[in-house]
Amino acid sequence: MALTAFTPLADRNDGRQRDLPEPKPAPEVATTPADPWPRPYYFEDGLRKQDAIERGNVVINGQPVPRSNHIVKNGDVISHTLHRHEPPVTDQPIGIVYEDTDMVVIDKPAGVPVHPAGRYNYNSIIEIMRAERGHAWNPLPCNRLDRLTSGVMFIGKHPKAAEKISMQIQDRTVKKEYVARVIGQFPEGDIICEQPVMQISPKLGLNRARASGKKAKTVFKRLAYYPPTRSLNGEVEPQVDMRTDKEKLRDLRMEWKAKEGHSIVRCLPVTGRTHQLRVHLQYLGHPISNDPIYCNQRVFGPNLAAGDAASDDDENIITRLSKMGKSEAAEAMAYHDEMMEEYNKKKAEKMTGEVCEICETPLYSDPGAHELGIYLHAKRYACANGKWDYQSSLPDWALPPSGMSGPVEMSKETDPSGVVERLEESNLDARKFGQTHIELAELLWTMPG
Repeated sequence: MALTAFTPLADRNDGRQRDLPEPKPAPEVATTPADPWPRPYYFEDGLRKQDAIERGNVVINGQPVPRSNHIVKNGDVISHTLHRHEPPVTDQPIGIVYEDTDMVVIDKPAGVPVHPAGRYNYNSIIEIMRAERGHAWNPLPCNRLDRLTSGVMFIGKHPKAAEKISMQIQDRTVKKEYVARVIGQFPEGDIICEQPVMQISPKLGLNRARASGKKAKTVFKRLAYYPPTRSLNGEVEPQVDMRTDKEKLRDLRMEWKAKEGHSIVRCLPVTGRTHQLRVHLQYLGHPISNDPIYCNQRVFGPNLAAGDAASDDDENIITRLSKMGKSEAAEAMAYHDEMMEEYNKKKAEKMTGEVCEICETPLYSDPGAHELGIYLHAKRYACANGKWDYQSSLPDWALPPSGMSGPVEMSKETDPSGVVERLEESNLDARKFGQTHIELAELLWTMPG
């Protein structure tokens, strides 16, 4: 950046010289107002080292800088090249549910983070939309979905619209509904879980059902149940058992193995705790079938922590979970589903043990397609007073399997929203009401199927 001092110009009307203040001397170092990211230096032993210059990543007019105290001349073009690694995401396009001059309602694909964070930068909803609509556009997300979750999201086109929508969501004047695919035969009727949720490890994003956690309430209702694939005569199709004797003995101790088939469940969160739906479904004994955290038997053991709200094994859980995606693949229960292809069990994202020759960053293997998301979809967002209602279609994994019949869209018969309204209106004693349904939940997970 160069600063130039100009001689005062003569007045155009009478030609007289105007007395202008003397120009301020240029500073020794001039920086742009924006944060110079990526930074051309790093810190080591209390010293600031100019790593980017030494590596030749900072060039002037296309040529490496000979030394760090090189004097920049007017007209010089300074370039800083960044070398970085970014995980791949799905190629599924971002769906448009609704759009006007103030906002865009999108159908977010699973596996794509909303904001640039961690190892993700350009492979994020913000940057993808910016690339599609022009980099001058600044999309403003109004609600948050986890990277692994798909569904309805609001993107403000300008700050005023984004603030208005965000305030509605924060004030709980918006009804939200999700749909999930869980293991086993989820019970019929309106199932209410009021088990408090506590954050165990912010770094790992781990939450658990804990009596000392924050209050949480979710209403569930089964949309459909699909038993294992059956032949024309109604018998379960035989599966080729490739397990060893040791693996068969191990499976006998796994309670979730007795839960056949899968269920599609409608989920209405009354509160909005982090991972609330995933934790409550795990507590009820019917976790999301491909959840790499809460349906991971290597982390939570053979019963997948069903009905567990008081164990003191958090440190062990954190230790085991921290290995997932590094030394071990994050194997959810779905890896053991007979419908999963064999290659999916082997193709999973984890550290390879190698490092990049250029930047020495630890390298990861590419994730399999089955790892890009979980079976949890934000189906609907609606204004409490009925002014607007935005819905997306059911995802493919929520549709009936080939050869089976079942619902392809929501119906009033399976709508649990009336239960939520009655809960809010009645203002029941939460502690008494919660105890009743906690006891019910404990019964659910001990019963096979």
